[in-house]
Amino acid sequence: GSGGALGRGGMSTKVRAAKLAARSGAVTVIASGRQPDVITRLMSGEALGTLLHPEQAPMAARKRWLAGQLQVRGTLTLDAGAVKVLREKGSSLLPVGVRGVKGTFKRGDMVVCIDEQGMPVAKGLVNYGVDEARQLAGQPSHQIEAILGYVEAHELIHRDNLVVI
Repeated sequence: GSGGALGRGGMSTKVRAAKLAARSGAVTVIASGRQPDVITRLMSGEALGTLLHPEQAPMAARKRWLAGQLQVRGTLTLDAGAVKVLREKGSSLLPVGVRGVKGTFKRGDMVVCIDEQGMPVAKGLVNYGVDEARQLAGQPSHQIEAILGYVEAHELIHRDNLVVI
């Protein structure tokens, strides 16, 4: 619901906020503010409300920013091998694993990476614009200079600018 006289947003808003906090590695408690000394009692270990633990290790602040704050300008469709490497090894995205390029993006823009079934895999800041990305899709990194006449980077998205979702 929308909350009551003492609160705003209802339970769904609180759960969304707790999930965001969990992405930072924070343990969160949703408890009634009507209870006397609720914060002090929680800090002393009393079991009040609902305790929510993060399901995984904290995501770095930059990765959180990448995951949720920038407007997506394009889409890269990845083959199964690229999907596996991103999910299991946390590697950079190389052009050889890209099967399709859509959108109107330039170097530094946010793109979403999807698998061949259209499911989101990752988001990241791309090192090449859409025209260059189309030329590089499916090609090995050592061919970038021969294809474009220059090398901005050996990967389409460096792992420091990529978050698996």
